[in-house]
Amino acid sequence: MENGSINPRIPDPDPSLPPTLRLPTDTGAMSKPKGSTAETPFLNKAPIDPETLEWTPLTRAETPVTAEKQSAGIILWVRDLAVAAVASALIITFLYQPVRVEGTSMLPRLEDSDRLFINKFAYHFQAINRGDVVVFHYPRDPEKSYIKRVIALPGDQLRVDHGRVFVNGKAIREPYVPPDYRDNRSVAEITLPPGEYYMMGDHRSISSDSRDFGPVERSLIYGKAVFIYWPARDAGVVH
Repeated sequence: MENGSINPRIPDPDPSLPPTLRLPTDTGAMSKPKGSTAETPFLNKAPIDPETLEWTPLTRAETPVTAEKQSAGIILWVRDLAVAAVASALIITFLYQPVRVEGTSMLPRLEDSDRLFINKFAYHFQAINRGDVVVFHYPRDPEKSYIKRVIALPGDQLRVDHGRVFVNGKAIREPYVPPDYRDNRSVAEITLPPGEYYMMGDHRSISSDSRDFGPVERSLIYGKAVFIYWPARDAGVVH
């Protein structure tokens, strides 16, 4: 190649190579494979520079979304939404009951005209505990309902000494009663009969509760206050 031209002839094979690796010397092109329709010999083409190749990434063919599939998806979404709405309505109707607070005897947590849900079935499956906020029929007029906090359970010994509550001989902690809401009333020691609960409001200085009308029978308690839903600023679990 002294003149710079390209010699298409393939050089003689290296005699050191095994026979199976030697290329034929009588032609500068690879013979056309059987069944091939190509007319130009493969090895007569210009050399390919890998640096200049442009590679196209393989991508999965996208399946077009048909109108039928979109319509089916919308129908399923509407169906699920309707089922959720019906289930929520049934739960609220049969498990929870909305009530409105009247008065301020449960301040500071419950304000006048607050709306909340009470669980009507909670005490069919669990015991009433001290500290629960419950709704019950007023013992002197079952047409009315009161909401108060459970202070003592059946069999408990209770007394109130100048506003300080003792249950079974021990003063109980009452973080739900702010100092400004306490009073100096006293109640002589009593032992609660079976099936009766002692109720008191958190705003002790204005609350009418078991200190006035006595313990409340279990049969009059019909719900546990669980959640304030209105006004929005007060929304949250009742503790």
